[in-house]
Amino acid sequence: MKVYHGSNMVIEYPKVQTTGFFKDFGFGFYCTVLEKQAQRWAANKTPAHIVNVYEYKEIAGLQILRFKELTDEWLDFIASCRKGVPHTYDLVEGPMADDSVWNYVEDFLSGSISREAFWALAKFKYPTHQIVFCSDRAIESLTYEKSYEL
Repeated sequence: MKVYHGSNMVIEYPKVQTTGFFKDFGFGFYCTVLEKQAQRWAANKTPAHIVNVYEYKEIAGLQILRFKELTDEWLDFIASCRKGVPHTYDLVEGPMADDSVWNYVEDFLSGSISREAFWALAKFKYPTHQIVFCSDRAIESLTYEKSYEL
């Protein structure tokens, strides 16, 4: 399976990011199977806009968590990760809480809206996907193919 990573540089040897702000699925190396989404990520970077392309081949024995769709479990997991609570998965895959829904996640986390209100408001305008490689072992499942500049 091909996966894409939007960046401001060529990344032949990806690494697990363990610093910065807390993201949907915690720290890791974020990719997507949606090339257009990786292009949007790259377009927000400076000074360059680079899409890195990898071949992903699942390695046996990885601890994997997959969300096929938006569920209460997905919302609770994102809420936990965004609060900085670590998890033990090597790889996490599923929809992302993009900018159009992140404010609703924050409102849910602060108790400003109920779970039911969150689901009523959280409608994506286009499909989203993220696959996060959270451990060095998971990174080993990636083979760099190429990079291109937008």
